[in-house]
Amino acid sequence: MSANVYQVGSGDLTFEIIERIVNENLKLELAPEAKLRIQKCRDYLDRKTVSSKEPLYGITTGFGSLCNKNISPDELGTLQENLIKSHACSVGEEISPVIIKLMMLLKAHALSLGHSGVQLITVQRILDFFNNDVMPIVYDRGSLGASGDLAPLANLFLPLIGVGDVYYKGKKREAISVLDEFGWEPVKLMSKEGLALLNGTQFMSANGVFAMLRAFRLSRKADLIGALSLEAFDGRIDPFMDCIQQMRPHQGQIETGAAFRKLLEGSEIIKRPKKHVQDPYSFRCIPQVHGATKDAIRYVSSVLLTEINSVTDNPTIFPDEDLIISGGNFHGQPLAISYDFLAIALAELGNISERRVAQLIMGLRGLPEFLVANPGLNSGFMIPQYAAASMVSQNKMYCCPASSDSIVSSNGQEDHVSMGANAATKLYKVMDNLEHILAVELMNAAQGIDFRRPLKTSPVLERFLHAYRKEVPFVKDDIVMYKEIHKTVAFLKRTQLDC
Repeated sequence: MSANVYQVGSGDLTFEIIERIVNENLKLELAPEAKLRIQKCRDYLDRKTVSSKEPLYGITTGFGSLCNKNISPDELGTLQENLIKSHACSVGEEISPVIIKLMMLLKAHALSLGHSGVQLITVQRILDFFNNDVMPIVYDRGSLGASGDLAPLANLFLPLIGVGDVYYKGKKREAISVLDEFGWEPVKLMSKEGLALLNGTQFMSANGVFAMLRAFRLSRKADLIGALSLEAFDGRIDPFMDCIQQMRPHQGQIETGAAFRKLLEGSEIIKRPKKHVQDPYSFRCIPQVHGATKDAIRYVSSVLLTEINSVTDNPTIFPDEDLIISGGNFHGQPLAISYDFLAIALAELGNISERRVAQLIMGLRGLPEFLVANPGLNSGFMIPQYAAASMVSQNKMYCCPASSDSIVSSNGQEDHVSMGANAATKLYKVMDNLEHILAVELMNAAQGIDFRRPLKTSPVLERFLHAYRKEVPFVKDDIVMYKEIHKTVAFLKRTQLDC
């Protein structure tokens, strides 16, 4: 296998593999063993469709509440095409290209496991789209999270049959014209294939994978920026010592204490004698709060890894056991609950961050009020805290659980749904707010440390501040603040924080 190619179906997907596929623009091909599994399952299904005297849900019957309607053998392909066309009901804002590519990768991987009954050409065409950056247009609303992500997945796979729109080379085009340009015939779907493409949790999962990769980074950013704020506030190192973490040995708490000790090693500020005997909770309880978020991230990542390496369409085909089982693996409840949990955990990083910002602008511990040398004439950092508080409040709204809701659909046949897609899309909004809140904290922390000069923080943090100050300067007199916030967000997005 080439270093620039990943073989789909060669083993379990991991976050490291997915990040490499996305960041290094790897091409995809089907592993030889995956091709054998796919073909074996398709051959079995073809035989079973002919020999079975019993109706097979979604294969020789209609869908949902129409499961009692039998379909004649010569109409089985039309049934599957009609399914995709009629279910393509996603609405709202267009999904970003990275989520589209993740959806295609995750669906191809699930189909490669050999329990879905699809044709080889169907999976290969998904890979062709991925490899050539043919991006189906999908919208972010319309999924109930069971039977999987029907509406967005239908929009995603319309172009396989030559219908719908795609982006190609930066232009929006009809899918059939792009197929013609490549010399690809529209895929002629066979029995079960529409269901295999549309049933499944790949919209929820793709959003979750993207969120998880970002959550790993946001957690590290929160530690580094929190350490800068601790220095700016002239805080104490005692709450981060290992002995106190071991008295309450939650893994995330232990990791956070260790991370802060490493970040602050060699700091002149942290070593100097303190007049105060303890710090406010937003500083003193960082190991407990940041640590709990780390533990939540760890748990949700384990759920998501199980999900993306599972078969989530329906019915599920077991050639070796001679079984075709109609079940509920498309139900997104594991993801929905986990995403709600992760949203709360990430929102708490923003909640405590904003409180540190507030402490820094109060004129405490030798810092000037609003972190500006001439407060009164200058408002300084008064209003960035307002912006952070607004986003913290908005995140509290987004933390209302989607998974506690359900709406009956399909004339009562699908009478409990997960709302996992809604949990996934609001999670993205929480993370976006968090990144902006952390940017505001970084602005304040850097400003506060500059008022501590000539004292220095640790070598690690000094290097980080030096890079930051090249782009966002010390504020002497009032300036237009939103530009500095935007520059700080951009700096955080592209700066490696694995110090």
